[in-house]
Amino acid sequence: MRGIVQRLASGAARERAGRVLLGPPLPEAMPQRVADAIGREQARSEVLVSLIQLGAIVLFAVLYSLTPKAFPPDVPFEPVPIALVLYALFTFWRLGLALRQRLTRPILAVSVVVDIALLMVTIWSFHLQYQAPPALYLKAPTLMYVFILIALRTLRFEPAFVLLAGISAALGWLALVAYAVLAGGGPAGETMITRDFAEYMMSYSILIGAEVDKIVSILVVTAILALALHRARKLLVRAAVEGQAASDLKRFFAPEIAGRITGSDAELVPGRAELREAAIMFIDLRGFTGLGERLAPADVMQLLGEYQALMTRAVRAAGGSIDKFMGDGILASFGAVRPSDSAAAEALAAIEAVLETGQRWSGDRARRNLPAPAVAAAITTGTVMFGTVGDAQRLEYTVLGEPVNLAAKLEKHTKVERSAGIVMARTFDSALGQGFTPRLHWELRPARTVDGLGRAIDLRVC
Repeated sequence: MRGIVQRLASGAARERAGRVLLGPPLPEAMPQRVADAIGREQARSEVLVSLIQLGAIVLFAVLYSLTPKAFPPDVPFEPVPIALVLYALFTFWRLGLALRQRLTRPILAVSVVVDIALLMVTIWSFHLQYQAPPALYLKAPTLMYVFILIALRTLRFEPAFVLLAGISAALGWLALVAYAVLAGGGPAGETMITRDFAEYMMSYSILIGAEVDKIVSILVVTAILALALHRARKLLVRAAVEGQAASDLKRFFAPEIAGRITGSDAELVPGRAELREAAIMFIDLRGFTGLGERLAPADVMQLLGEYQALMTRAVRAAGGSIDKFMGDGILASFGAVRPSDSAAAEALAAIEAVLETGQRWSGDRARRNLPAPAVAAAITTGTVMFGTVGDAQRLEYTVLGEPVNLAAKLEKHTKVERSAGIVMARTFDSALGQGFTPRLHWELRPARTVDGLGRAIDLRVC
């Protein structure tokens, strides 16, 4: 039993250590559209890499042409201009592939190795240029450019290419050191190895420890960049997945509610609500139940899609938020998600837009010999509770309270009043006081009896 506990404990410790070193795990499943988005960003990064390389080639060419040369004018050849020309040709070819998004992983790997190989061959050729022992090139500061090439690979956010660049550089320099050691160059061709740092600095001697330091530095910098990039890539993937989820939320919720969900500082739990003075609108299609029984499912969904899109635009244009879709019913609120001093005026502007839009839509469908149900809507105002309901696994933002129930009853009451729209008289008066100017005719009908209410209320009908 103790062994099992110890194994579990050690496994948990390894998992914690892995999180500290490598960062949190990636999401279990990454949507394909997120992977495609990351792939497109990587393709743009490769274009940027090629442009930076071309910029570096131009800069080095200018510096090389302007600075005094440290070699005699009668040298057999100059490797730097040749290397720059070859590298420019290779980079232009690479840029063309990147612009056409035809840089495959094998081509990328080859390009990384070619970058490093070209730099190493250039450094190797220095001893030929200066007609000196190979140990000469081991002191060339040109080796520092290898760190630029390694750092360039971080722009793609793939640690594998950073590791490939670093390992290629370390192996390339190891090969140059081995060549210099084996080629010798001292008296009688013996190897010029020393343990004296001063002698190393002031002669063609080779200090093995110094060359090991260079290789270790290349590998350590590579490992640090690869580790940082691995952690950063995890954050990138998680951010991309969460960003896509936030974008999808805005398609299932009102943008204001999606913003509250994604921007909440506290954990969302059921049973939290705020009291708000708000206007509530309930929209419905007349006779939809009968249509649903007669029409094909595809036709029902098409009709609903058209109707909901039109009504949603009308509500949002007036400053309202869609609380929920309930079949053909739509519950909207004004001043609940975002507090507003003109909620009644916003709601009245919205209901006029809803009724006018619904009338045009029904007329258009009728002219096309399609089912054309009429749109009805009702508005109330009052104190509502706005918050989360449900349980820990399934939460929903919604508005609750007597105004919500009353709006649903008033919408049904439109049939009794033979009207398309109903607004409580006090709500209408509040809207006028908030600056609303009606475009439609709203008739006052006092002391009306509404099913489910124990009192008579004054209404405005349209």
